[in-house]
Amino acid sequence: MIPSATKAIKNPKKNSAKAEHGTSVGIAFQRIRDLIVHARLAPGTWIVEGDLCDHLNMSRTPVRGALHLLQREGYVIEFRNGSKSRMIVAPMTKEDANELYPIIGCLEGLAGRRAAALPQRERDALAAKLKPVNDRLAQIARDRGYNGPDIFDLDHEFHRLLLAAGSGPRLTTLHRAIEPQTERYWRLYASSIINELHVSVAEHEEIIAALVEGNPDRLERALFANWENGCERLAHVIDIFGERGSW
Repeated sequence: MIPSATKAIKNPKKNSAKAEHGTSVGIAFQRIRDLIVHARLAPGTWIVEGDLCDHLNMSRTPVRGALHLLQREGYVIEFRNGSKSRMIVAPMTKEDANELYPIIGCLEGLAGRRAAALPQRERDALAAKLKPVNDRLAQIARDRGYNGPDIFDLDHEFHRLLLAAGSGPRLTTLHRAIEPQTERYWRLYASSIINELHVSVAEHEEIIAALVEGNPDRLERALFANWENGCERLAHVIDIFGERGSW
């Protein structure tokens, strides 16, 4: 161990270069993932490294490293045609959603149990933040005044408030790792669930009631049901419009 440590001290530039490379890969990962999540790289799109490099103003090495990380996390997949292979943006399918949504539901259910154990004053304060967010969703559902980003952003804020109140660092890390995958579906299909938005609003009301009551079992069930039912609503939309990028 000592010789290695000594060598590391004698070669600060080499270590710095490795650190910079790691940082570049992380930045490339975040930026490409954002392109995928926001559908600027649509499901089923061929990945062209050169185009990505030009868009990100980065060299091929960090971009290639980022693509390997994205493949490992399911954002891109390898498509083989004989002896050749290329990366494509992962399609959005019912099978994939059926796996992702229950995972998020379980994680948020755990956060809900912790939130339900908070002192009454803190639970009431949290409920006071959640209610106006849900009221805005209810207004959109009543008026049919659809504004795509509003539905997603409001729903995201509702769940974010609960998660922040009831999760520790490990649970937060797990949630952050999987949430962008579900966000792909929610952003792309949000405009298609306007007729069912009132159902989600009612599910949110149950979540708030369970929180105020301080009932961990009820709150966990309510959060999981919201995601499980959301998955069913999504599946119905996919049946109508088809799976994106899957052919």
